[in-house]
Amino acid sequence: MNRTAWSCAALVLFGASTLALAQSPLMRSAYHDYRVVTVADGLVNPWSIAFLPEGDILITERPGRLRIVRDGHLLDAPVAGVPEVHAQGQGGLLDVVPHPDFASNRLLYLSYSKPLAGGESTTAVVRGRFENDRLTGVEEIFEAVSRGRGHYGSRLAFDPDGYLFITVGERQAPSVGDLLSHPAQDTTNHHGVVVRLHDDGRVPSDNPFVDSADARPETWSYGHRNPQGLVIHPETGDVWVTEHGPQGGDELNLVLPGLNYGWPVVGYGVNYRTGTAIHEGTHREGMEPPTHVWVPSIGTSGLMLYTGDRFPQWKGNLFAGGLSGEQVGRLEMDGARVVHEETIHHGNGRVRDIRQGPDGHIYVAIDDRDGAPTAIVRFEPAD
Repeated sequence: MNRTAWSCAALVLFGASTLALAQSPLMRSAYHDYRVVTVADGLVNPWSIAFLPEGDILITERPGRLRIVRDGHLLDAPVAGVPEVHAQGQGGLLDVVPHPDFASNRLLYLSYSKPLAGGESTTAVVRGRFENDRLTGVEEIFEAVSRGRGHYGSRLAFDPDGYLFITVGERQAPSVGDLLSHPAQDTTNHHGVVVRLHDDGRVPSDNPFVDSADARPETWSYGHRNPQGLVIHPETGDVWVTEHGPQGGDELNLVLPGLNYGWPVVGYGVNYRTGTAIHEGTHREGMEPPTHVWVPSIGTSGLMLYTGDRFPQWKGNLFAGGLSGEQVGRLEMDGARVVHEETIHHGNGRVRDIRQGPDGHIYVAIDDRDGAPTAIVRFEPAD
């Protein structure tokens, strides 16, 4: 990405916030005090945030609109050319990510719940060229082999080698018989998986199941529930996901190729309302234990690795959003271990997404239910 372009974008984002910063209340944390500045409000179920090199901010609204924040203002007209979405329940327009070479190829990637015959839907990913505030040449590069009510997953991320990773939820599919018969334990579908593809949708020849007759070649890992947080370390290539547990048992996982992450055979959650057991236990040979668990659940959605300079004491930390917990959690890491957790923001709405901007600030999508105010806000250092 062009460094000069990103620097200009950072100056635009920083300069527009000066007055609001002086007026916003001080928030305290262990290492950095910060203020919360509103970037855009009046949105409907904002789901994801992306930054373009010329300074625009893109926001997906779950009902099916892609919006633009330009020069500090939310444009009235949504982006044209977005595919039709299944905007029911948890479904709709979900993640948005620019290609690593967006400055030259203008390619933008969208995940969404794709409507199918009979009122069903599945997770799908398209890409198109973003020019003149519209998408052109839109093509589908992935459609999940999955059916269900919700839990689409749908996070997107590119790794340092340019491979595209996609999360797919287990679609709230019930077990039929014993827990090992659950669709998330069946590698012939895409229920509860992380997928790895080339940027055009082709399957890489070194994917773990590419030569298996009993597995989907796109699959990188399986046995997940509903991964709605995904971030890839820009230097090491480590793939981190957060996924929803049921009532308790949200997980942070370091995702490795070909491994089984256990849903629903093992875990730390219980059934909703009744509190009865779901899993046969918390550990089983051949299934990967989580790196970190939230009990009770915070409703994990959105995951960020901080690499900027605005909050130097937070560099290398993971930040996890929480829906039901209405929070942002900071996870201090020592390699692949969480050594400390701090809730740095709490009680101001359901956190759907969290991203680092090109200005080094932290951007958060607040997605509240029942018509409550929604917004994109930014954390800026108090000093």
